[in-house]
Amino acid sequence: MYLREVLCTVCAVVKDQKVIELRLEPSGKKNILNNIYVGQVEKIATNIQAAFVRLNDSVNGYLPLNQCEHAIFADGHREGQPLRPGDQILIQINRDAMKGKLPALTANLNFSGKFLVLTTGNRKIGISNKLSKEESSKLSKWLDEERNIPDRGYGLIARTNAADASKEEFFHELDMLKKQYEKVAVYGRNRTCFSLLYESEPFYLSAVRDIYGRDLDEIVTDISEMHTKISDYLNEFQPEKLAILNLYQDKLLPLYKLHSLESAIDEICHEKIWLKSGGFLVIQQTEAFVSIDVNSGKYTGKKKAEETYRKINLEAAAEIARQLRLRNLSGIILIDFINMQNTDHQDELFHVLQKHLRKDPVKCTAVDITPLHILEMTRQKVRRPVIEDIHSL
Repeated sequence: MYLREVLCTVCAVVKDQKVIELRLEPSGKKNILNNIYVGQVEKIATNIQAAFVRLNDSVNGYLPLNQCEHAIFADGHREGQPLRPGDQILIQINRDAMKGKLPALTANLNFSGKFLVLTTGNRKIGISNKLSKEESSKLSKWLDEERNIPDRGYGLIARTNAADASKEEFFHELDMLKKQYEKVAVYGRNRTCFSLLYESEPFYLSAVRDIYGRDLDEIVTDISEMHTKISDYLNEFQPEKLAILNLYQDKLLPLYKLHSLESAIDEICHEKIWLKSGGFLVIQQTEAFVSIDVNSGKYTGKKKAEETYRKINLEAAAEIARQLRLRNLSGIILIDFINMQNTDHQDELFHVLQKHLRKDPVKCTAVDITPLHILEMTRQKVRRPVIEDIHSL
């Protein structure tokens, strides 16, 4: 579809006929998030405990020194020594450039699959805390052999999706991730400076990979090339999902109109969001944090004020979780719900918001409610907000 007269590829997650996640990329532009390069350290800024690293002729990045614990050098530098200008190091982009800031880098490399993440940073064997005890126990037994490998140069995390994996699928992906790791971490040491060692998959494939499998009912695209690539991916890693992949071919009603993607993009561009109850949200992004204000608006319920505020706040909690994911807002988030005197209602609101946030594939943490009745939470920064993508077109 066209946005501001620019042809863009748009990937959306739709649930209950509502868009809950949206990513877009101008045609011809390649995503570099999660790419791995042989970078060169240009400067060490000890005052901010960071290094500035050049990845190629056009890209520099920001590397926190605490992300270098298990750095892999490509120039004979011994592991464990402090970084110096001129060092060549294997580096991964783990956060997009945002608001004019450089991309964030890490020397702790990550290779993600549907069921597992292999990491050179944390070398422990871990299991997603969203899994049941029975699921965790099964996966832990599957990983016993890996756990007992001496001097293992990587760690493994079993993702939530691993609960639905067969043993064959699980170990097929594990084998693939280990081969990727060896190709990059072992053979990458001998590559020339600024070499691209690992190129991340297209953003629409990572969206298919990362979505919780039990929530995936249909995959639809109207681009034949993408249909082929998604089909190839599913055939190798999730053959049981091939049946839900469809190529949309109705030329009278474009796919983006069928799912109201224009309306979702318009929604992202507005600060005010109306709720069904008549209340509304005001979402504003500042340099330091995101502020969300909940207002009673047009609500005309005849019940007591406390019950009115409870109803609006609970509806707002669900919509706030959706808006954070839709807009891809991250960092510190402050929510000013309508004040409620009843402490049981406050506790209920906090737990309801947590329940909705747990559905977000990006890590969210509801911290507490301050004495000024402001709910504090954080959402991990990975990609830049969708509004920045729109403004950059």
